[in-house]
Amino acid sequence: MGLTVAEKLINAALVDGEMKKGNRIGIRMSQTLTHDLTGVMTYLEFEAMGLKRVKTDLSVSYIDHNILQADFKNPDDHRFLMDITSKFGIICTKPASGICHQLHLERFAKPGTSIIGSDSHTVNAGGVGAHGIGAGGLDVAMAMAGEPFYIKMPEITKVVLTGELPPLVSAKNVILEILRRISVKGGINSILEYTGPGVVTLNVTERATICNMGAETGATTSVFPSDEITRQWFKAQGREQDWVAILPDEDAVYDSVIEINMSELDSLIALPHQPDNVVPVREAAGMAIDQVMFGGCTNSSLQDVLSIANILDGKTVHSNVDAALYCGSSQVMLESMRRGVIDNLMCSGVRIMEMFCGACNGMGFAPPTNGISLRTGPRNFIGRCGTESANVYLVSPEVAAASAIRGRITDPRDLGLASLRYEIPARFIIDESMFLKPSEQYDNKPIRRGPNIRPLPEFEALGADISGEVLIKVEDDVTTDHIVPAGANYMPIRCNTPEIAKYVFKVVDESFAERAKKAGSGIVIAGHNYGQGSSREQAALAPRYLGVKAVIAKSFARIHLANLVNFGIIPLIFADESDFAAFEQGDVISFDTALLQEGVPYIVRNRSKNSEIKVGSPLSQDELDIVKVGGRLNWIKIRNS
Repeated sequence: MGLTVAEKLINAALVDGEMKKGNRIGIRMSQTLTHDLTGVMTYLEFEAMGLKRVKTDLSVSYIDHNILQADFKNPDDHRFLMDITSKFGIICTKPASGICHQLHLERFAKPGTSIIGSDSHTVNAGGVGAHGIGAGGLDVAMAMAGEPFYIKMPEITKVVLTGELPPLVSAKNVILEILRRISVKGGINSILEYTGPGVVTLNVTERATICNMGAETGATTSVFPSDEITRQWFKAQGREQDWVAILPDEDAVYDSVIEINMSELDSLIALPHQPDNVVPVREAAGMAIDQVMFGGCTNSSLQDVLSIANILDGKTVHSNVDAALYCGSSQVMLESMRRGVIDNLMCSGVRIMEMFCGACNGMGFAPPTNGISLRTGPRNFIGRCGTESANVYLVSPEVAAASAIRGRITDPRDLGLASLRYEIPARFIIDESMFLKPSEQYDNKPIRRGPNIRPLPEFEALGADISGEVLIKVEDDVTTDHIVPAGANYMPIRCNTPEIAKYVFKVVDESFAERAKKAGSGIVIAGHNYGQGSSREQAALAPRYLGVKAVIAKSFARIHLANLVNFGIIPLIFADESDFAAFEQGDVISFDTALLQEGVPYIVRNRSKNSEIKVGSPLSQDELDIVKVGGRLNWIKIRNS
């Protein structure tokens, strides 16, 4: 029986376990990726392991999220990252050199490699036939230490693309259509693998756009084949030697199939506050808007910028609209400048921002109170943009540009414009001056650490008996943005656990942190897909610091589940989902951790209601053992003692 592309990628990196669906497997990661928002904690964790150099083929630290330097915190983080990466053998970028996923695609991602990143959109690398996967920072630190990364072998979903994209209906609409069909939970424990005759009509950055936002389905990763289109991209990047062909075998077997005729795709829009709340643009047309954000890791390529400029050519942004562009890399910016595009966009009234993630994660360019913001990024969770009362809509660059002109949500096909005819350059402008190469060997130079960079909290092993108050009860699709907020006010304190812990669940209940601290030990009750979205490990670390010992949910998002393990919070799943109704905030519940075993249901007692329910754990026995000793760092210390 033949292999799919995804199976070939996993098989090439497999170091533990059998590649059978549902099996726990260990993968050696050849590359790691971090950014400044998650990287500080990641490198503190790596440092705590006592190693002197990374054991990967390549590790890169990008300074592309926490860019605004309103006070000392962010510049201190940047200085720390430059120092510690040089010591440990890691490449680091200068601040605002570009968005990590776009830069990594251009300069480092290779077909056939496995890449782990402390950002859920590391899956972007699937656009070149790489196995990119998002994880918490501690899992990335473990990979840098040479440890395998463990997951359950996913199912493989075959996404058959036929036809070709219609004029002004770009690749963003492919992934919006998939989200419309399968939801933000539909990809959990699966890989989306793209095949079919339509694949050859898509260039690498179009493929990367589709893979990037595949993270919003909950998929483990997404991947395209590495073919002659991929080879053309690598040649234009001056990296043809990094290209290899990776195609599915003719007799490859998939677990499920999705078919999309791209010729029939509509212009789509994701309404607030979830990426799967998708409808045709014409159903939302006419709504007045306040803001347009061009860019983000999903749509910040040269093609995206040129398409925006094509629509805005000779026109101006509506007087009621504030529009801004975040180019994905210095290469994108330089190529756009060479064509006169940046000048023209400025004359059209578009603000040209630094090359970083920016408004997508709330680091500047927040909408006004109750504002309507159109964005080309991947997420529209409530409050993520920095304004809790704002409504964010996710669209393609073409819809964003047309709407910026009209001042209202507009399908670009209704403006009578010609579509951009884009061809990648024979040779891109290549500028690697932003990459800071590490020292050739470990040195003893001191690392500059600002006062906001706090040591990792130490957690004790969990006792045999867990007892605690239900601190909060939440419904389905609670995101890591709900648990630990995004935005310019909170991101600079992510490396200061005592400080960021003050804002846990702020978006849902501002009293949570104080109540949790007072209780000393607590439980979270949740619906399906708990921990959806960003890979930020602080969404597990900060609740653990506040005394959260367990989360009982209907189901968990993959990355957050792993982060709960890493920081010693027990994840439990209702044996009967109707038992969710049996708990209320304030109930006191208890259970015996000694009885926790892989695949064995057991009893949780609700002492306030004098009742019992059955639960199970989604973890392997190894993971349960890690949780019981208080998390992965404790487990490492015990193992190495």
